[in-house]
Amino acid sequence: MNDGRNQYQIIRIDARNCFVESLSDAFSIGKAHLTFCSYDKRRPTGQRMTDSIQIYIDMPDWLELCRMLDSGELRWLLQQSLKSGDRSPIREWLGGTSAKKLARFGKPRADGKSLSRTAQLLPGSKTDSLLFVANSGPGEENATGLIVPKFGKNPENHVVVSMTLSSLGQLLLTTKVHYTAWLSAWYAARLNESEAPSHGNPPPSPPSNVTPFTSTSHSPVAMF
Repeated sequence: MNDGRNQYQIIRIDARNCFVESLSDAFSIGKAHLTFCSYDKRRPTGQRMTDSIQIYIDMPDWLELCRMLDSGELRWLLQQSLKSGDRSPIREWLGGTSAKKLARFGKPRADGKSLSRTAQLLPGSKTDSLLFVANSGPGEENATGLIVPKFGKNPENHVVVSMTLSSLGQLLLTTKVHYTAWLSAWYAARLNESEAPSHGNPPPSPPSNVTPFTSTSHSPVAMF
């Protein structure tokens, strides 16, 4: 990770040869930004990174996940999955970058497809354990603009971070606190600007890159 990215780091959760970190650099577009990375310590320094996947989750859905954790609903879902042997995702997020945008950014895929990025919360082998999984690979944009994964069981990048409910809570709630602080500062700045002498000018509008915060469905949830 470069210094430009690390300055935005909120919290990092480590597991065996991998980690997931939460960053604050997407708050202005109403999203939580997660970086999933895996590494090989046997490689030379500076060349140890083996996989890296960027995941963006709409903030309303992030806050809903915090509610599920606080209420005990998430723990109950894990317990039910363990009892029934159901290994399906408790939560799932689909997203990515379309082929058109990749071409516009000067980074088209060799196969001409879109880039799909997915994240899943899967039940672990114990009551309080779970797996936070991120994948990326070829995808296709559907009629609604969602990037549908087309890599089956063979993603190009794959990171699995084993977590407990406690470590997930650290990731979720620490990010929530930082977002709340950022949002308070944003509102305070807008209020100060609107109360300053305007000399006949109207008060400033919110930045165009701040998206409206609307409710989202449980699963899957679109991200970019």
